[in-house]
Amino acid sequence: MVVTLVAIAIGAGLYAQSGTRAEAQAAEMSRPAESAAAISSSGIALPDFRDIVRRNREVVVQIAVRGEDRRFHQQFGDDSPFGEFFRRFGVPGNPGAPDGGGQAPERRGSGSGFIIGSEGRILTNAHVVKDADEITVTLSDNREFKAKVLGSDERTDVALIEIEAKDLPVARLGDSDQIEVGEWVLAIGAPFGMSYTATQGIVSATERQLRETYVPFIQTDAAVNPGNSGGPLFNARGEVIGINSQILSGSGGYMGLSFAIPINTATLIATQLADKGFVERGYLGIQFQPVGGREARAFGLDRPRGALVASVEPDGPAEKAGIQRGDIVLSYNGKVLETSGELPPLVGATPVGAKAKIKVLRDGKTKELTVTIGKLDEEAVAGAGGSKRGGEPAEERESRLGLALSDLTDEQREQLKIDGGVLITGVQPGPAARAGLARGDVILEANRKKVDSISALRKAIGDADENDATLLLVKRGAGSLFIVIEPE
Repeated sequence: MVVTLVAIAIGAGLYAQSGTRAEAQAAEMSRPAESAAAISSSGIALPDFRDIVRRNREVVVQIAVRGEDRRFHQQFGDDSPFGEFFRRFGVPGNPGAPDGGGQAPERRGSGSGFIIGSEGRILTNAHVVKDADEITVTLSDNREFKAKVLGSDERTDVALIEIEAKDLPVARLGDSDQIEVGEWVLAIGAPFGMSYTATQGIVSATERQLRETYVPFIQTDAAVNPGNSGGPLFNARGEVIGINSQILSGSGGYMGLSFAIPINTATLIATQLADKGFVERGYLGIQFQPVGGREARAFGLDRPRGALVASVEPDGPAEKAGIQRGDIVLSYNGKVLETSGELPPLVGATPVGAKAKIKVLRDGKTKELTVTIGKLDEEAVAGAGGSKRGGEPAEERESRLGLALSDLTDEQREQLKIDGGVLITGVQPGPAARAGLARGDVILEANRKKVDSISALRKAIGDADENDATLLLVKRGAGSLFIVIEPE
């Protein structure tokens, strides 16, 4: 897996609270909580969940959204055959009606949130309020308010909304960096519209990476279902440590795998949304991949750790700092990387324009480099084009690797924007297939040597001992990655 690294938002500070409420809250936080004491004294007693719910129920809100189902327009708009059908036969609700009066079906949804500002600011998930034309917030006393979105960040799934209200109770925010696996947690939300439902569990894991996201999720086994999204996750002291965001499920419902956005990440995002209405992101300009056992052996690393740099953007921050393809990032600003997934959140905590110290392994030696974090262009879209094969050279087979190969034509190289490489046209069962090579991959390097022909590839492989692993750099789609083929 190759991940394009962009940094999530950074910011500073939490929301200020005014007057006696802040003082009272500070006094309350200074007193040791009974539930926390019970846990530490006996090691087996449960926290008093009743007390946590009583003290925090008022800060939780239910969110209802209404909006046009934009997927309907995408599927049945003017340019689709169905749009023409609707026009011709005068189907009611025709999105392509000549007078423009057709309406798509209405979309309704619900979620949860919690109050972080006494004047009506509320944190929730971005996906809860996405494309909403109307947002209604219901408080614990059943008062309803229309809400507006101050800012929404889909990359982290954090949204900041606001209602016109005063003197609201405010959630106490904890420090998500201090949580540990095994801690008790409590979720409050409105699953399936069942308002103020409380469920409990423990922290199952921290810094969990999901589907190339840039959030170090808190994994729990607290029951979370549709409608819980955006609601708070409390620790045993009644402090919010996360925003319930998503689940992994084969059925669409709870199966013991729930994930929350750490509150430290969420508040940093919310600060930028409050100040600017959008999130400014840092940019490193590399593609990287995980370091497994094969990669560790091939690059001379004592054990799998760090992030393997698969490509470096020309003239980007990483290249300017001297980072090269094939480097393994071992640490970032002193933080040792056990997995590649730890790198994006660390870069995300670095302000645009700030300098970061990065330690890399290169040719068996460590180097420390200083990189100035750039700014991500959110509008930039990396495209991957397929290659057309014209005037193809003869296919040849490489028996040692179990590959069918072909030299690239000038036309193919121009389309792929590369000046060398060998095209894989087939993969036989064996080491290459097990390593993950696929038809259509282009081999750019073999054992750290550039190859521009099948003969050059064979020489690079033949120069190594046949009992050694073969390290290939492969172009796949718009990116590149290292693949290690171990001998049978």
